[in-house]
Amino acid sequence: MAVTRAQQPVVTTTAGSAPLPVRSRLAHPALLLTGIVLVALNMRACLAAVSPMVAEIQHTFGLSATASGLITTVPVLFQGVGAPLTPRLTRRFGTERVVLGAVLVLGAGVLLRVLPSVAALYAGCVVIGVAIAVLNVSMPGLVKREFPGRAAAMTGVYSTTMLVGATMAAGLSVPLEHALGGGWQASLGSWSVLALVAAVAWLPQVLRARAARTAAAPAAPGASPTAAPAASARPIEGIWRSPLAWQISLFMGISSLLVYTLVAWMPTILADHGMDRGEAGLVFAFSNLVQVAGAFLVPLFAGRMTSQRALAVSMAALNGLGIAVLLIAPVPGAWVSATILGVAQGGSLGLGLAFIVLRTDSVAGAAQLGGMSQAVGYLVAAAGPVGAGALHQLTGGWTTPLALMLVLAAVVAAAGWGAGRNRTL
Repeated sequence: MAVTRAQQPVVTTTAGSAPLPVRSRLAHPALLLTGIVLVALNMRACLAAVSPMVAEIQHTFGLSATASGLITTVPVLFQGVGAPLTPRLTRRFGTERVVLGAVLVLGAGVLLRVLPSVAALYAGCVVIGVAIAVLNVSMPGLVKREFPGRAAAMTGVYSTTMLVGATMAAGLSVPLEHALGGGWQASLGSWSVLALVAAVAWLPQVLRARAARTAAAPAAPGASPTAAPAASARPIEGIWRSPLAWQISLFMGISSLLVYTLVAWMPTILADHGMDRGEAGLVFAFSNLVQVAGAFLVPLFAGRMTSQRALAVSMAALNGLGIAVLLIAPVPGAWVSATILGVAQGGSLGLGLAFIVLRTDSVAGAAQLGGMSQAVGYLVAAAGPVGAGALHQLTGGWTTPLALMLVLAAVVAAAGWGAGRNRTL
């Protein structure tokens, strides 16, 4: 049974008797919000933290450039592989326990990744990807259940927090390496502490769910307890055949492909056109910072709109404009491009997650749509950095990859036009 602040579990002991609300003292909104924020901080931090360390990892294990690229690609790929499994886990074990387990597994993956072995390095990347996949799919349904009237706004909160975690991790990785004195292993391993803190903060929600299940159980022999109907548990029939579900999935997937491609190559593109590598890094960091604003504001706007078509097309258009500036005037227009792309990329992330709660009318439906859209999305996104690198190597420049990204921005606009319709699955 789903538990929301609007619909607490109820138990009817005899026909016609009044329902008995079951509440837990642990169900305080501040505890829930704290838990969501701390979990969300973990959902990108351990991915972003590795980027500044790739060269050192490559040197430590003697990896090729392709093998080093897999350190960032493998977690993205396994986010797509693990996403469809999550709705089954949440139905069987409950969202609270699944989130707690995923955070603990994420922390274990972070530690596994820093063991002195290439096999452990990639195994840790796989574990991290699967754990993040579970969290990616679980969180929209949980937000829809716990904040039914403010789901879009809360989606903005946790999507923003994810980006804050990523920005914080990217900025702190090198200082942590110096402060801890244990090389890249100590720096990357230290992010397991954040996962442990999130698990402790999330524990009250697990205890709350257990108390609710206990209270809903038969209280005495001869009683006939019946749970209130759980409309929030209604699944979506034939979701993989739904045009709307595919439009949302393509909006998320191709938007993510554009993001991950520029994450991998934007500083290189700028440097190859003559910009100092230090300044190129600052431009990229600034773009990531601007993403936070887009991720927070766009879901707020989406929640106030009956149709999000114009908003979705606007995000795609901004993506296209930023890429066009990068193509036409990469160095003179670098800061302008970084600003536009930051708003577009952060906004597209927030809007894609908002679609999951806005286009479904049940918690189970949100979990199903989240599983499908993120499975498709991350499998598509994983091809971006590799594909752009291959095109660059084949053509000897960045014109063809960027031109193809412009075409893909138009596809995002078409998918967003469909995804933004005022209807539910």
